[in-house]
Amino acid sequence: MRHLLDTKTLSRDAALRILDVAEDMADTQQREVKKLPTLRGKTVVNLFFEDSTRTRISFEAAAKRLSADVINFSAKGSSVSKGESLQDTAQTLQAMGADAVVIRHGASGAPRTLATSGWITAGVVNAGDGTHEHPTQALLDAFTIRKRRFGTDSRGRDLSGLAVTIVGDILHSRVARSNVWLLHTLGATVTLVAPPTLVPQDMSAWPVRVVYDLDAAVAEAPDALMMLRIQLERMNAAYFPTEREYSRRWGLDATRLAGLAADSIVMHPGPMNRGLEISADAADSSRSTVLDQVSNGVSVRMAVLYLLLAGERDDDGRAA
Repeated sequence: MRHLLDTKTLSRDAALRILDVAEDMADTQQREVKKLPTLRGKTVVNLFFEDSTRTRISFEAAAKRLSADVINFSAKGSSVSKGESLQDTAQTLQAMGADAVVIRHGASGAPRTLATSGWITAGVVNAGDGTHEHPTQALLDAFTIRKRRFGTDSRGRDLSGLAVTIVGDILHSRVARSNVWLLHTLGATVTLVAPPTLVPQDMSAWPVRVVYDLDAAVAEAPDALMMLRIQLERMNAAYFPTEREYSRRWGLDATRLAGLAADSIVMHPGPMNRGLEISADAADSSRSTVLDQVSNGVSVRMAVLYLLLAGERDDDGRAA
């Protein structure tokens, strides 16, 4: 694994390798001393051109627990705000000796450009690019589903036979896209639920079923119900009449929560719009995995950085 740019091209074996290493990392985080010497002497740069709290802090925690040196770079207040190009920024990082660059960017494809341009030799991790993908979020979601379903006996297992329903703003969601591809690769059946206005126009290539009635989808008893944030900041038009109307038809309230199967779990990538796509009852219930997703995110990102920078190398020099 030279880079992690998306889940669409991630093989089943590579995905399971990341999830299994994440299990090992999670075990180390139960110790009194959580820090490992694995990446001592390596430098990880968090290069964020968009605002982020959970993802940036999670990557920073992951790198530091592996003993890497961490440089946090925010576009605000940097030379980027003065017009510096991605190429110039990348070449600056190269000169500083970056071993891995974790990049979040508003333009879809920016991480791939960085990884394939020849500007840097560092491994590149996509931490979210436009409305394209967010691979580590999908990996931590799959990790969370697997752990909740199989417990300590989850190593080596995929998600075959499980049904996952993703609800909300599919159109603008890189989390939804990454989850669709990864869950399909791991054998799960994926259903999308959204208003027609928040579904991409051409979904013929997506391995999913699309429905528009949340109550009908809940009645099908999915193993996991993933609620997506309504991304008002990416909307330049009226995609639904009112927030109250959206919440009534596509929000997870106490009634719909009670209608879920006994072993169904409720997921949300955060940050949550409480009262819009998810009620407080649902967000704080015992079914909710929201806080599990946050803690599991550190273990998954530790695994990704480990495999990028310290994993066994194959003949092409890529991490196995």
